[in-house]
Amino acid sequence: MGKSYPTVSAEYHEAVTKAKRKLRALIAEKNIAPIVLRLAWHSAGTYDVKSKTGGPFGTIKHPDELAHGANNGLDIAVRLLEPIKEQFPILSYADFYQVVEIEIEIDVLAGVVAVEVTGGPEIPFHPGRPDKTEPPPEGRLPDATKGTDHLRDVFGHMGLSDQDIVALSGGHTLGRCHKERSGFEGAWTPNPLVFDNSYFKILLKGETEDGLILLPSDKALLDDDVFCPLVEKYAADEDAFFADYAEAHLKLSELGFAED
Repeated sequence: MGKSYPTVSAEYHEAVTKAKRKLRALIAEKNIAPIVLRLAWHSAGTYDVKSKTGGPFGTIKHPDELAHGANNGLDIAVRLLEPIKEQFPILSYADFYQVVEIEIEIDVLAGVVAVEVTGGPEIPFHPGRPDKTEPPPEGRLPDATKGTDHLRDVFGHMGLSDQDIVALSGGHTLGRCHKERSGFEGAWTPNPLVFDNSYFKILLKGETEDGLILLPSDKALLDDDVFCPLVEKYAADEDAFFADYAEAHLKLSELGFAED
């Protein structure tokens, strides 16, 4: 399906540029790239391709959606980002949260910034997402305790492919689990503030180093005839991972947006 991006004003574009600058500074100062990326992902990942509901449209700031079990702790990210958002009332929350992710490393304005700040691939950002008011129902996000059938079901509802699933799993190179939020404790990689392909290298070893963690949903990637070769590919070739991640991240951040 093609995209037909909306036209936004020069003033809007200028606000995006200035917001990115401030987001980079905040993310670097507070070391919050992982939680900001998670915010962007969880905002976008609620999209359902059949009903055309959910997705990256700013609803995650509402208390009802923040109360979903999968979103434990994301109120921290919303609170930290709000002072910057208040400086740019022209921006939709939908755009603001996604651009943050792209700047970090690579989940929408805030998410984009999060990926890039940590050394990940550059991800295109197209503004113009409208804010919506109706949060999606709970239960649309991945469950870390389940396997490949569950992953395909959840990401299939978003309209994403097997390659997208594995590439996006590589986002676990950033951040750590907190027992009070997810029931798990620990980081996936030794440098959880650096975006690289180390997640896949560690996954292939089959055993984690002291203090590191692999979730059941991570380990399940090795037991699948389609997923495992992609894990091996990304472990051996960081450029290939970055290219596929950027493509998958762009798809995720634009689910339900600018569709023809």
